Amino acid sequence: MRNKKKSIVLQDVLVEDYAAEGKSLARVDGKVVFIEKAVPGDVVDIQLSKNKKDWAEGHAIRIKKYSADRVEPFCEHFGICGGCQWQMLPYQKQLHYKHKQVTDNLQRIGKLPLPEIQPIAGCEETRYYRNKLEYTFSTKRFIPQSEFEALKKIQAESGQGFEFTEKTGVAGFHAKGMFDKLVEINTCHLQHEPTNLIRNAIAAYARQKKWSFYDIRQHEGWLRTMQVRLATTGELMVNIVFGFENADNRKELLDYLLREFPQITTLLYTINTKKNDSLYDQEPIVYHGKGYIIETLEDFRFKISPKSFFQTNSRQAEELYRITRDFAELNGSQTVYDLYCGTGSIGIFVSKLAKQIIGVEVVAEAIEDAKENAELNGLQHASFYAGDVIDICDDAFFAKHGRPDVIITDPPRAGMHEKLVQKLLEIAAPVVVYVSCNPATQARDLNLLGEKYTVEKIQPVDMFPHTLHIENVVQLKLKA
Repeated sequence: MRNKKKSIVLQDVLVEDYAAEGKSLARVDGKVVFIEKAVPGDVVDIQLSKNKKDWAEGHAIRIKKYSADRVEPFCEHFGICGGCQWQMLPYQKQLHYKHKQVTDNLQRIGKLPLPEIQPIAGCEETRYYRNKLEYTFSTKRFIPQSEFEALKKIQAESGQGFEFTEKTGVAGFHAKGMFDKLVEINTCHLQHEPTNLIRNAIAAYARQKKWSFYDIRQHEGWLRTMQVRLATTGELMVNIVFGFENADNRKELLDYLLREFPQITTLLYTINTKKNDSLYDQEPIVYHGKGYIIETLEDFRFKISPKSFFQTNSRQAEELYRITRDFAELNGSQTVYDLYCGTGSIGIFVSKLAKQIIGVEVVAEAIEDAKENAELNGLQHASFYAGDVIDICDDAFFAKHGRPDVIITDPPRAGMHEKLVQKLLEIAAPVVVYVSCNPATQARDLNLLGEKYTVEKIQPVDMFPHTLHIENVVQLKLKA
């Protein structure tokens, strides 16, 4: 260990395990150290960024010995763009650590008696699994360290000043921790073609025409972002977002795309003059096609508009929903309440085995989509309501719709509000199925639900290979 200007480097540290949020873990002189950019089995030098009494954080600045578990990442952008953080691990190892993450969270935070946790349900397709990707266009390119060092070497050898120039416009993903610089992407392996071909064609055409790319610091420029949705049905939606309207250039670009990529079934554009990229308050305009695509899960059909929320891994969503349906133990006689129902996908998926589906969601636009999806599938026994569950689910609501026999809840990463947990305890449905994208907050909520419920079944599901994210489905039953 050495200390220089309060900069502490721990040398020759054996990385022992994975911790939460994709960080690795080691123990040095009795202190737990959380490490980025390392995997269990590596021997590394660690630059500390935080150093507390009982724990520290840092990142690996040198790898002295590589773990035997490491494999060669398949993407040229690995380690730079910030996505797919676990490509250097074999997929079975990824599943092992994700399963362990669920186990550790439920035991450490949940503190409830637990049944055996089922083996994690992995993905058959570990690449090209996303149905939605969003790319950014920018004036600022992130220069990776290796390229930066090479440029410095050229400068030193030439003995002349060297200017680090950037292209007039780049397309890709934001560099990790940098809001204003992009990693220029050649090939992303998260979505099937023609996604990369479309993105690269747009950037090249815009550079050729000398059209301006967006500068997020100055809040100026024309070409801003693009969203691509590709369904398993083959339907393809592209939404191009511009920083201001330029009708002639816009028409030229969109017509060019339709000529070059006849696979596009719906082409939209959005004029976003705000300082942020969110589209929830924007109005995409249909230029070609019907303005939406259709995705299927089993034999159910779902309409996906440019602002719709939908599980981004369609085939694995089927697996997640099958497990949820199995855990609900439906026989055709039950009233099912689908809380945080979004566009209604879970409720609709389990509907054939339910007497009645009641969906509740705070986002009004999502409820409109849910109603359309129910109609699209010819469901007469599914109803959806916009509002807060805490406010909606009162005695009058139960008198009208019936009390739930089964509650399915699929909250955001923050988990359920404590008032909602108390509401569930008050409702006391015989079965609760809790679908979570964050086992830590799920474990916290399960601890509170333990007042009236026992945990009967646990099934982790991997929705996002090569990332640290993990879904988990838990069945709870009311205590006798």
